[in-house]
Amino acid sequence: MGCEADFRPLIAPDWGDRRGLGSLFAVSDRFLRRAARRWLTRGLRQRFDSGDVAQAVWAGLIDAGVTAGQFPTPEHFRAFLVRAVRNRVIDWARRHRAASAADHPAPADRSVDEMPASAPRPSEEARADDLWEQLLAHCPPEHRPVLTFRRAGLSLAEVAARTGFHEGSVRRILRGLARRVAFSDPQ
Repeated sequence: MGCEADFRPLIAPDWGDRRGLGSLFAVSDRFLRRAARRWLTRGLRQRFDSGDVAQAVWAGLIDAGVTAGQFPTPEHFRAFLVRAVRNRVIDWARRHRAASAADHPAPADRSVDEMPASAPRPSEEARADDLWEQLLAHCPPEHRPVLTFRRAGLSLAEVAARTGFHEGSVRRILRGLARRVAFSDPQ
């Protein structure tokens, strides 16, 4: 890869040195984006851009006070960046697993009562209750019926019919709410 030699003169910049940090960011931005594209699945690419991942990795490095000078070689620093990108993508995927479940309605050919289900484990019930509380905390009062009907298992069309919203609006409300919960600070 062409970025390997580019890291060598920038291995010891201080985060306080804006010129050195800017140079390091400019050199590694393309590398981070490429690494992010490698780890982002098709479903996550619809929600996130590789540039979002690169910025999140850099923000995390700066917040943690990690400097390139802490690494013995440019290759070690690159390996650290790849691991940081991978961890960030995995973290986002875990956060959005619940959000993407809200985007998929129950199959129309079978009612929710007919669908086979095993009893949820206590840990799953606790997580569901926590997620419900987070959703309610981020949901404006005028959208709570959408959330309540959806939790009851109604399809998007049924929720739209009962609330008076358009089906696309119901979908937009649920996706926006899922994003707000996903990007909120974990409590």
